[in-house]
Amino acid sequence: MRHVVFVAPRFLHNTLRYTAAFIGLEGARVSVISEDPESRLPEALRERIAGHYRVDNCLDGGELTRACKAIAKGVGPIDRLAGVLEQLQLPLAQARDAVGIEGMSAATARNFRDKDRMKSVLREAGVPVAQSALATSAEALRAFAEKVGYPIVVKPPAGLGSKATFRVTSDEQLRGLFALGLSPSPTQPAQAEEFVVGREFTCETVAIAGKPVWRCGTRYYPGPLEVLENPWMQYVVLLPREYEDPTWRDFDPVNDAALSALGVGTALTHMEWFQRSDGSMLVSEVGARPPGVHIMPMMSLAHETDMIADWAELMSFERFEPKVRKWAAGTAFFRGQGRGDRVVELRGWDEVRERLGDALVEAQLPKVGQPRASSYEGEGWAIIRHESTEGATELLREMISRVRVVLG
Repeated sequence: MRHVVFVAPRFLHNTLRYTAAFIGLEGARVSVISEDPESRLPEALRERIAGHYRVDNCLDGGELTRACKAIAKGVGPIDRLAGVLEQLQLPLAQARDAVGIEGMSAATARNFRDKDRMKSVLREAGVPVAQSALATSAEALRAFAEKVGYPIVVKPPAGLGSKATFRVTSDEQLRGLFALGLSPSPTQPAQAEEFVVGREFTCETVAIAGKPVWRCGTRYYPGPLEVLENPWMQYVVLLPREYEDPTWRDFDPVNDAALSALGVGTALTHMEWFQRSDGSMLVSEVGARPPGVHIMPMMSLAHETDMIADWAELMSFERFEPKVRKWAAGTAFFRGQGRGDRVVELRGWDEVRERLGDALVEAQLPKVGQPRASSYEGEGWAIIRHESTEGATELLREMISRVRVVLG
């Protein structure tokens, strides 16, 4: 019986889905570390866990280490330690190193979490990436802009999902960034990169002991940074039906080289990458954890599987059965328009809902009175599945062109 510890900061809906997947594994006993008390875990799950340890901060490697030592003493030696969030990956690795748990080390986790270090490792391995630098002063940031030319992208070294990311197009905008108190310093450096123009894709890879055994991929329409800069903009993520699409298959060698350089072991990775107009490809960022923006449920639909359960099995037993793609899938994100702070109206959904028919799988619609979203994912979303990429694309286009979330 393998003892797996799953770190769930809060017992929220999506986190509970992952918790249930681990608890449901045959041949595993599961303990949980959380900031929530055990009493908040649903009874059906609570009665099946081997142990629970509450911490004040799941993102603190020292607290996770103490929790793991206590669980190992009270329940038994820990075979695997896992968590979903990007921000968890380094503290998880620190706890593994301290307690002697098999899995990704802190040194490897930093390759994924520290974006400047990531770019350096990839560049040294000959993997194509954007020009970048870690700026520790305003002068260093200006020097980088002079070297590569505007526009440049400025973001935190441990960024996530384009948050706190800025596209700077001129000296004037750079001065404006400094005026906002966002000038880099030795204690708060900034990651500076050349701005890449091209189509933006993802590559999701299952690797076992460093060897890729399965891949999937999506296309962003448009890219996350452009969406972040334009609050009114609707967008979609498309997972095509065709596994052998040369756009993705031509990227496989780059994906292999990048994961090898970063030192991936057993993981499901999420890689964002660009294809320029001349066909050249470069890696943007890589995460050693399940993807967001509903790519997990989309992969489940397209391959007729449960990717959350598959990931739990992968991380617990290093097992994964390759999945055959049978459908196209996509997610449309509905983002409010207007200057208000709350949703006052949802337009066009009834008409679009009829058009979607059985292709609609799941939707979370904006509700009147709902606060304006703080995330670039918007106030609501809908996931569809279709037998063809063309059909899925058309339905996604229908949703983002006809559905309107009005703010007031």
